[in-house]
Amino acid sequence: MNYSTEFESIRNNVSAQEWQTRQDLAACYRLVDLYGMSDLIYNHITARIPGTDHLLINLYGLLYKEITASSLVKIDVEGTVVWKPDTDYGINVSGYVIHGAIHKARPDVACVLHTHTRAGMAVSAMKCGVLPLSQTSIRFNGHIGYHDYEGPAIDLGERERLVRDLGPHDAMVMRNHGLLACGATIQQAFNTMYQLELSCRSQVDAMAARTDLTMPGENVLAHTAHLYQPGTRRPYGVLEWPAMLRYLAAEEKNSGYPPYWH
Repeated sequence: MNYSTEFESIRNNVSAQEWQTRQDLAACYRLVDLYGMSDLIYNHITARIPGTDHLLINLYGLLYKEITASSLVKIDVEGTVVWKPDTDYGINVSGYVIHGAIHKARPDVACVLHTHTRAGMAVSAMKCGVLPLSQTSIRFNGHIGYHDYEGPAIDLGERERLVRDLGPHDAMVMRNHGLLACGATIQQAFNTMYQLELSCRSQVDAMAARTDLTMPGENVLAHTAHLYQPGTRRPYGVLEWPAMLRYLAAEEKNSGYPPYWH
């Protein structure tokens, strides 16, 4: 069996657009791990290759910190593998059930992230959902979907309900399961997930303090949520991305793992 994690660079075998998408997506995987949002070898982040109907997804069996631009698998929205490295690792069925459905229904979405974090799972089990307790979480007030748990996401019949429950939003709580974020770019999707995760962590902390909590009035909530929507004031996540890549490069120096851009 071939379970090597060393992959030859395919930079010269793909278009410039695909290679850039591969690099950004690999960086996104590494950042999700760096910020404590990964779960062993599980979960998935997908990105659409510009100008195509093809998606990139991780090999099922690699740690997020092992993923590189050349190790990403190319699939279509139905989960058919178009290309993958020479390895016996495959892909996670849930990856294309959840992600393929959203990419297929939402042409505005270029990237989808799904996580099983401690705080995200905790909030996913709360009837109240994400509460507008802080400026960070107010960003999601009126701009987040909720999807009831139906078991492990391997049933193609669930796709229609996932899309319905996400609606026009870029964030969703998957009840008793975890979190989902998407966006028009990889950068935007990562930023949205980072803020959603931070919202869940701060909510769990605040509720654990067992004290009375305050929330702004509806007018303030609506106004603030509007100001934090992508495009209201500036593109979402784009300004932060070069800093994230610098941070990633500094943290991974001498890590022993292949660079994400390989």
